[in-house]
Amino acid sequence: MHVAVLLFAFALTGTTLALDNGLMRTPPMGWLAWERYRCDIDCENDPKNCISENLFMDMADRLAEDGWKELGYVYVNIDDCWSSKQRDDQGRLQPDPKRFPGGIKKLAHYLHNRGLKLGIYGDMGKLTCMAYPGTPLDKIELDAQTFADWEVDMLKYDGCYSNAMEQELGYPLMSKALNATGRPIGYSCSWPAYQGGLPPKVNYTQLGEICNLWRNYGDIQDSWDSVLNIVDWFFENQDALTPAAGPGRWNDPDMLIIGDFGLSMEQSRSQMALWAIMAAPLFISNDLRTISSGAQSILRNEMAISINQDALGIQGRRIVKEKSGIEVFWRPLSKNASALLFFSRRTDMPYRYTTSLSKLSYTAGSYKVCVYRLRRDVYRVSTWFTRGERVNFGKQG
Repeated sequence: MHVAVLLFAFALTGTTLALDNGLMRTPPMGWLAWERYRCDIDCENDPKNCISENLFMDMADRLAEDGWKELGYVYVNIDDCWSSKQRDDQGRLQPDPKRFPGGIKKLAHYLHNRGLKLGIYGDMGKLTCMAYPGTPLDKIELDAQTFADWEVDMLKYDGCYSNAMEQELGYPLMSKALNATGRPIGYSCSWPAYQGGLPPKVNYTQLGEICNLWRNYGDIQDSWDSVLNIVDWFFENQDALTPAAGPGRWNDPDMLIIGDFGLSMEQSRSQMALWAIMAAPLFISNDLRTISSGAQSILRNEMAISINQDALGIQGRRIVKEKSGIEVFWRPLSKNASALLFFSRRTDMPYRYTTSLSKLSYTAGSYKVCVYRLRRDVYRVSTWFTRGERVNFGKQG
């Protein structure tokens, strides 16, 4: 049983330099195709789920009509496998004509008319990860202008089939080229993930000046083990990663897989809470047409979203790691507030955990506490955020 409890405590500020395009001052939110739909291009046998304009229009309809947009989920992001295998006669990228007959600009207009934004995928190599035309160094300016002409709002720039020298040149060049188009385009870099994710190979000061967000680590898979591997890597390296994040510049632990096949409800709640504490981009990758009510309630939790979207933009940290399998995470928020996440890795039975304000680095006093209750039927939260210095979590009696 994996359980997480997320608390607000109202009772730090920080500044970082960021890419000066005015975008993504809070972590971007939306829907991304890759984890759920991968490179399914078989529209003849799988028309509802293949990578096509119909899929992205369907997801846009769901975001716009089912209340997701009002919560902040506004991006609809295309990943790999969208393009034709060949550039056009003028050397420009072009969408697959059978799967995107209306073209990318028409799709962008469809989204914009619904108050949404369109993201697209490119790769620095001569080929993308799935062997579609890439955007190598000599095509960067042309492709950046093409994306702007199509009125795209975000670019994910991957790094398959490129080397370290090409990446060192190409990621800054793409940033400059996007800005030169005059169109505001959020920029997601995969550069750190191809360089091990950590200093000294990764210069996070430079990244924050050229990118709005970046992938640090490997792709998430539809499993709890994958979620834990990502969480462990991020918090074991939090001293290097936490200072890199801030308004307009975000570490990206990859997509939310809530509503897919690999997570239980408890595990889904835990991923949402952990991503909120990490100030992570919230990109759903599921089928919004068939998503369960339980998964919807997790992804729509307004308290978790408000923590994730806090304007201060400081990434949270793990502050306690107990031998019992209990971990505590803390994130400073605006207006003298903070968030605490109590996370159990235990897989046996409900466990009573008692801690104190001093152990959590809070001074004695009175605090207003709001609770994101992730497992209402099992856990009760007893909080004494007063001079009694006791915080207790236990099984409901």
